[in-house]
Amino acid sequence: MGILDRSPVTTRSSDTETDAGENRPPAVRLDDVSHEYRLASGRFRSGQSRSLQALRDVSLDVQPGTIVGIKGPSGSGKSTLLHAVSGLLVPTSGTVSLLGIDLTELGDRRRAQVRRRHVGIVFQGFHLLPSLSARANVALPLVGAGVGRTERRTRATELLDAVGLGERTTHLPGELSGGECQRVAIARALVTDPDVIVADEPTGELDTKTGETVLDLLTELGRNRAVLVASHDATTLSVADRVLSLHDGQVVERDR
Repeated sequence: MGILDRSPVTTRSSDTETDAGENRPPAVRLDDVSHEYRLASGRFRSGQSRSLQALRDVSLDVQPGTIVGIKGPSGSGKSTLLHAVSGLLVPTSGTVSLLGIDLTELGDRRRAQVRRRHVGIVFQGFHLLPSLSARANVALPLVGAGVGRTERRTRATELLDAVGLGERTTHLPGELSGGECQRVAIARALVTDPDVIVADEPTGELDTKTGETVLDLLTELGRNRAVLVASHDATTLSVADRVLSLHDGQVVERDR
């Protein structure tokens, strides 16, 4: 089994592993999720609060081994949906469950613990620390997990080698191409061996050839993980097992 592969996901109750069996819950479940952003400008003259409805009654199940694409115009709610799945925000209403754990019922600290352990996030803008080497950037999530320095170094090196950057481990982000930075970001998302990967426009800043390499990696990652990919790009969405179309925060179409 390669470093990018993993054993099939198991369900967890209060983070205790059990044999999932055939009736295991989905890795990700959203039930009637809505989210409203309150705008900083206060209230309308009528006295009503200013707000922006980002998601409206979204329901979704994602099983392990499934890649779900999310498409829609800018402002349609794609990023908000990924943030809800990863526990970066708590929706205004509805429930978000990750491996059977209801994220909406958790406090901030516990929700962050679940996210760090079970979710890998790939951002469009990479979000690498410019003063750290590729290896140190990949290893960073393990620091908060209490993993020792030697093991952090070993795991980060193995993952960089797996994504084709074995010769670039000591390079700073400024010394890497855009495609190399995105592969570092993917390796970082994998370093905790997460059950769920969320990727927001993972090929948005890449050329065609480099984008194809990243898509190959995402396809490989989806073997035993739940993967959600938000993108405007049809080629990126082509790796998905099914595609949701969002418009004004609502699911308006489900392809495949």
